[in-house]
Amino acid sequence: MSDITKTKVDLAKIKKAVQVGIPLSVTTYTFPHEAEVYISEVITAFFKEIKQEDMTEYIIYSMNELITNAKKANTKRIYFKEKGLDINDQDDYNLGMKTFKNDTMSNIKYYLNKQKEDGYFVKLILQAKDDTILIEIHNNSALSFFEYKRIHDKIARAEQYDSVDEAFNQIIDDTEGAGLGLIIMILMLKKLGISSEHYQVVSNGNETINKITLPLTAYSLSSLNELSKEYVEIIDAIPQFPDNINSINRLLNQPDMKLSDVAEKISNDVALTADLLKIVNSAAFSLVTPCRSIPDAVKLVGTRGIKNLLYSIGSLKSLEKFSPEQRNLWNHCAKVAYYAKYITKTFYPSSRELSEDIYVCALLHDMGRVVFNVAHPQMLEKFKQKCREHILSMDVFERITAGLNHSEIGAQIAEKWNFPDVIVNAIRYHHEPLSAPEKMRTIAAIVYFANMISNYQDETVEFYQFEPVILKLFKIKKEEQLKAFADTLAVNYSSS
Repeated sequence: MSDITKTKVDLAKIKKAVQVGIPLSVTTYTFPHEAEVYISEVITAFFKEIKQEDMTEYIIYSMNELITNAKKANTKRIYFKEKGLDINDQDDYNLGMKTFKNDTMSNIKYYLNKQKEDGYFVKLILQAKDDTILIEIHNNSALSFFEYKRIHDKIARAEQYDSVDEAFNQIIDDTEGAGLGLIIMILMLKKLGISSEHYQVVSNGNETINKITLPLTAYSLSSLNELSKEYVEIIDAIPQFPDNINSINRLLNQPDMKLSDVAEKISNDVALTADLLKIVNSAAFSLVTPCRSIPDAVKLVGTRGIKNLLYSIGSLKSLEKFSPEQRNLWNHCAKVAYYAKYITKTFYPSSRELSEDIYVCALLHDMGRVVFNVAHPQMLEKFKQKCREHILSMDVFERITAGLNHSEIGAQIAEKWNFPDVIVNAIRYHHEPLSAPEKMRTIAAIVYFANMISNYQDETVEFYQFEPVILKLFKIKKEEQLKAFADTLAVNYSSS
C-alpha cells in the first residue's frame, strides 16, 4: 500500500496495521482523481477498523486539502525553477506568485508530469497507536520562510472564527486562495473537539510534514486495558496452568534444588518428557547430536532454559483447541520462535541469557490472539455484559474481541499464570519494543523483528512499516538486505 498501483483497497493490510500499530502509507506524485478516490477509501476503511467512523468525513476533507496543498508546493518548485526565480528570496517569491496560479492552471498537465519526472511526491501516513491516531502528509520540498509564515497566519486566523460561514465572509486574495481551505480544515477539526494545537507543520531538510494527532473518542487506553483485565478474569474457558508443570517449577525455585531431582520428576511424566525432548531436538536449538534423555536435556539447557520450555509446553496444553485457525496461529508462533532464536544466535551469540529466554518469549508472543480462538460464546456474552455495566460502547468490546488489544491481554494471562517478567514484557511489547522497560528492550526487539519478518513473508506488511530504529539495530538499511535475510530464515526453517 506504499504506492497507488491498484484501485482496490487491501482490507487485510489495513486490519493488520491497526492490530499491530504500524503505519499505513499511500504515495502519489500527481494526485489524479483515481488517487483521490483510493485515498478516501483507505481512510474510510482505516477509521472503520478503529471504530471511529464519525471522524471519516472530516478527515477525508482534511487530507484532500493537505495533499492538494502539498502537490501545489511541489508544482511551485518546478514553476519557480523554470522561471529562474529563487523561492527563498522575498522579491522573487512575490513576483512568481503573481503569475503562478494562472500559468500553472492553464498548463497543469505539463507541470504535474514534470514534477513526477523530477521525483516530487506526496505521501499520506496513517497510524493507530495506543489511544491516538497519527496522520501525516509528507512532500519532499522544504517550506520557504514565506510559505511557513503564510500557513501559520491562516492557522491563527482560523482561531478567530466559530464557523465555516464566518470564514467564507473574509476577503480572499487570488494568489493561493488565501488558505481558505486550511482555515476550513481547522474549523472541521474543532468540530471533532480538536484544537489547532493538534495540527503541526514542520520542515526538515528537504521535506515538509503536516501532522494531525487525534485522540480515539470511544475509549482511552486506560479504560481499554482495565476492561482487558476484566476479560482475563472471566476467562473460565481457559484452565489454570497445568499442575504437573507448576509442581516442577516449584522444585526449580528451591534454593537446594538438584538438577538430577528435576530430571527425575520430569521423566516420571511420559507426555511431558516427550514434549520437552521434541522442543529441545527441534531446529531452533540446532543440536549436532539428538538429545535422547531428560537428564541430558536438563544439563544442556540449564535451570532457566528448562523453566522457559515448561512455560511453553504448559501454555500450549492450556490453550490448545486444534481448530484450523488455532493451528495456523501456533504454526505462526513456532515460525517466529525459530526466527527469533536464529536472530539471537546471529546478532547476540555470546548472550546466554538471551539465548535461554528468546524461544519461549517468541513462541508465546501471540498468546492474547490464541485466547479469543478458544473462547466460548457464553464467555463472550458475559464479557458483553461487563461492557454494559461499565456503560462502555460496544466498540470497545469489538476492539478487544477482534484481537486489537491482544498484546495486553496475552501479557495479563501470563501474569495470571505467574510467568517471569521477561516473558510478560516480551508479550506485552512485541509490537512496541521501544516502549518496553530498558532491560527487556532487546528481547522485545528480537521478537518484534522475527514477527514482522514472518508478516513480511506473508505480504501482510511492507518494508516501510518496520520500525526504523529496529532495522538499524539489526543492520538493515535497504529492503534488499531485509529480503535476503528473510529468505535465509525461510530456507533454514523449511529445511528443519
